[in-house]
Amino acid sequence: MPDLDDLNHRILRVLLRDGRSTYAEIGNEVGLSVSAAKRRVDRLVRDGAIRGFTAVVEPQAMGWDIEAVVQLYTNGTVPFETMRRDLEHVTEIVEAFTVAGAADAMVRVVAGDVPHLERVISRLRGLSYVQQTDTTMLLSVLVRRPNVPQTAP
Repeated sequence: MPDLDDLNHRILRVLLRDGRSTYAEIGNEVGLSVSAAKRRVDRLVRDGAIRGFTAVVEPQAMGWDIEAVVQLYTNGTVPFETMRRDLEHVTEIVEAFTVAGAADAMVRVVAGDVPHLERVISRLRGLSYVQQTDTTMLLSVLVRRPNVPQTAP
């Protein structure tokens, strides 16, 4: 991915704030014509800086009332691709990460209710390489942002 200039960063901030912004709105905010704004956004998509556009839906609106983080502790080293393949098949997992620390991986899970969450945890424990899990229920959202903050580091 090429280095992004200040103008591209400003465009990304506009889209992070409202992904439905029109090219005219983007252009007005960053000082570009509609066609120049479209070309810039198209280039950001083509170069991989923008992975896609989607609606951000609250899990509860879809009937997913429980959220939890489950830490996975494995038996020895598990190939990255094996773990990814297995976790992709658990539809209740909305994010999964390998991590540094005591656990080997961490997943964020949504479930309809506590018995549903128990079934998901049981599936995770059933993976041949999972030795132990540690689950933390998420109660209230204090801050939830898009994938990246709207300001540059």
